[in-house]
Amino acid sequence: MTVYDWVFTALLIVAVVALTPVVGTYMARVFGRKELGLDRSPGDRFFLPLERVVYRIGGIDPEREQRWSVYALSVLAFSLVSVIFLYVLLRVQGALPLNPDGQSAVPPALSFNTAASFLTNTNWQNYAGETAMSHLTQMMGLAVQNFVSAAVGLGVAMALIRGLVRRRSQTVGNFWVDLTRMVIRVLLPLSLLFAVVFVSQGVVQNFSGHTTAVTVEGAAQVIPAGGPVASQEAIKELGTNGGGFVNANSAHPFENPNGLTHWLEMLAILVLPFSLTFAYGKMAKDQKQGWVVFAAMFTLWIVSAGLAIGFEAHGNPNLTSLGASQAVTSTSAGGNAEGKEVRFGPAESGLFAATTTGTSTGAISSQHDSFTPLGGMVPLVNIMLGEVSPGGVGSGLYGMLIFVLLAVFIAGLMVGRTPEYLGKKIQSAEMKLVVLYIVVVPLAVLAFAGAAVLLGPAKASILNPGPHGLSEVVYAYTSAANNNGSAFAGLTGNTDWYNATLGIAMLMGRFLLIVPALAIAGSLGRKQPVPASAGTFPTGTPLFTGLLLGVVIIVVGLTYFPVLALGPIVEHLGA
Repeated sequence: MTVYDWVFTALLIVAVVALTPVVGTYMARVFGRKELGLDRSPGDRFFLPLERVVYRIGGIDPEREQRWSVYALSVLAFSLVSVIFLYVLLRVQGALPLNPDGQSAVPPALSFNTAASFLTNTNWQNYAGETAMSHLTQMMGLAVQNFVSAAVGLGVAMALIRGLVRRRSQTVGNFWVDLTRMVIRVLLPLSLLFAVVFVSQGVVQNFSGHTTAVTVEGAAQVIPAGGPVASQEAIKELGTNGGGFVNANSAHPFENPNGLTHWLEMLAILVLPFSLTFAYGKMAKDQKQGWVVFAAMFTLWIVSAGLAIGFEAHGNPNLTSLGASQAVTSTSAGGNAEGKEVRFGPAESGLFAATTTGTSTGAISSQHDSFTPLGGMVPLVNIMLGEVSPGGVGSGLYGMLIFVLLAVFIAGLMVGRTPEYLGKKIQSAEMKLVVLYIVVVPLAVLAFAGAAVLLGPAKASILNPGPHGLSEVVYAYTSAANNNGSAFAGLTGNTDWYNATLGIAMLMGRFLLIVPALAIAGSLGRKQPVPASAGTFPTGTPLFTGLLLGVVIIVVGLTYFPVLALGPIVEHLGA
């Protein structure tokens, strides 16, 4: 790593730590007005009239809250309408306006996969955006889902927080209010800010189509130089979505022109997930609880970033010994330069990979498939963790809180007491839901991956034989089921098999986790907190942070170590 790389990384850490309490306090005051005893929320004078229009159109009573079951039904109903709308839009885009390049209708299987992908905040793309999607589809379909899918995740997280902190409450909030407030008060203002900055740095923002250029050899080259890229780039990162306007994603200069935009994209990815931990502490009226979650998430992120940077900056030892890997870029000297954008180099690429896979973003500024075996294992393990380092907007927080409940339960068993968290007893009903939450994604990943390496049509999509090919398949299903969306490349995903099974995995990984999380919120919200006693295990301490980290690592390790051993570990040992 060069001095530039160290400064780049240090400034990102400083910005995340500095913005976490600022943005977190704002979000707590927006979504936790009842918990904090506030009469008004910040920005009411400007935002409230806009919200009232939405409530009037939707027939929503903002003062009426919902039970967890009604909240869950609202999530499912909204998602059903969204996926149908997006599927139909994809199928008929060829007959709609704002299509300067004449993109035709998207095939049925790919339409299903894409609709499921953007609905679930996965943003997996079995297509190249610049050659498959019209501007109207990019804006009305994909970009809209980038906003609302992030807002859905935030709503579920807020419902779980309310269940944890309220006393004998039958309700966990109102989904439609949470959805509206997240879009209007958080995502739209921040997206506008980032989009303006991106445009100022050269990110494309127009309604033009492709441009035909003549090369020095006299050949014609079609360049995707038009489209509303900056506006989608902003929400792509802020909403931890990841779907790029063009196939090269954030490695493309039209999406990510320079080092500043590279840094800003990582900041946009991290700021909301980390800030939600502070909002949680505020709403719980116990900031130590928020900092414990922050510390666990931050530790997982910074360790994974350090490992990815280290493996990629050092490169392949066999090539290094021959002097063949000492490629020099504008920012980094040496390391594994294969698959890396020369503007960023191996170190920044490793940091970006750890950041996007530690969240549910899935954006890439380099090809993970070309990482060293252990370097490529880092983003894979990040996703396997359930993307809680710090995870997606909302989904990362409620995922980590599920692990908190599991850690509390284990601690209770260790001291021989009924486990408690925030004064609420964690009993068998909650633990059954926790176990269901934890086993759904591994079931989808391992079952579909096992079938894919055995069935002929699925095996034909694997480019690389051996352990690397296994890593490609496992990465695809892990990315889909955990709603990340990044790909290992080398796998032909645009087939009926992968479009269907990856789409199903995305839906399982989204909604079969949301429903148990909301059920836990409802169960805990009905309980009366009990006073802490001498036997209560403290959960606002560094000791509990260590226990929480251990639980996350052990649960994931026991689940996925065999497949990791057969994939990237074997590949590394055989290099």
